[in-house]
Amino acid sequence: MAEEKAQAVIECRSVYKIFGENARKLLEESKGRVDEEEFSKAGCIIGVNNVSLEVHQGEMLVVMGLSGSGKSTLVRCISRLTDATAGEILIDGQDLLKMRNKDLIELRRHKMGMVFQNFALLPHKTVLENIAFPLQVKGVKTADSHGRAREMIELVGLVGREKSFPRELSGGQQQRVGIARSLAVEPDIWFLDEPFSALDPLIRREMQDEFLRLQSLLNKTIVFITHDFDEALRLADRIAIMYHGRVEQIGAPVDIVLNPVTDYVKKFTNEVPRERVLTTASVMEPKQEGQELSEFTVAADVIIEQVAERVLSATKPVAVVDGQGEIIGVLNCKRILHILFGKPS
Repeated sequence: MAEEKAQAVIECRSVYKIFGENARKLLEESKGRVDEEEFSKAGCIIGVNNVSLEVHQGEMLVVMGLSGSGKSTLVRCISRLTDATAGEILIDGQDLLKMRNKDLIELRRHKMGMVFQNFALLPHKTVLENIAFPLQVKGVKTADSHGRAREMIELVGLVGREKSFPRELSGGQQQRVGIARSLAVEPDIWFLDEPFSALDPLIRREMQDEFLRLQSLLNKTIVFITHDFDEALRLADRIAIMYHGRVEQIGAPVDIVLNPVTDYVKKFTNEVPRERVLTTASVMEPKQEGQELSEFTVAADVIIEQVAERVLSATKPVAVVDGQGEIIGVLNCKRILHILFGKPS
């Protein structure tokens, strides 16, 4: 018997969000075939256009696109901060669009965490009080909420700043407070909308490292919004690229870089430093019978950037090995040079 596919934690089925008074009627009349020009003439703006996707337990899906592509609108629909015009949005099999407000509020309180570009810290409350606040809203006693907040402060590396006010913190520290506050309610699902975009490059890199560390410990199901491809490559299990409200392509970073399915995705990925996303397994070639190989080998899951210099200086092809040490392919200098410096196909 074939193994059943695990149910997605988040599932979007033909989700639309169209802004305008007659949006729902126009969408029904169009039978889902949205013409942007016609809808615009009718006074409607298309935010999300027929998006279907899944996010599984412990997965980090990074949704990216330029400003106006619909990525933030999509995450607001998935969390139902904005009501979708049509479609289905399922969280653990439950359709959010059919939920009563009371049930939706409970779901948000207990299952969802959200971090946005604007830190939205309460200026009159200390770090400890800001982090404890959502727990107190849920009815948790002050002493218990402060205890949980201290755990989160330690988790995000802010020990010693418990009594500081937001104005006394750096941008990176404020963002850590926002992340800690979001995690305090122990969400299963985490929505992050460009959380690091307001930070300078050095602090942004540090926050990405911190975020990866937290995810390795907590294994949350995450939808992360960004317009920065470098950030997406560092963080994503899969990437969804949006354009004019549509998901143009969704897949592992290496698949999107090597096999763009539309002209837009191809343009979007043209400048990506391929050595930072491609693994040795993704660029290896079959081993030929009797082929002489270099003495050293490389693992199949290693990023090209980490081994490029050694492979390029080798006088013979280099074997790529799996977890058991078995040869599954070879790396050739010509192939590596073409990948790194040749024109994208």
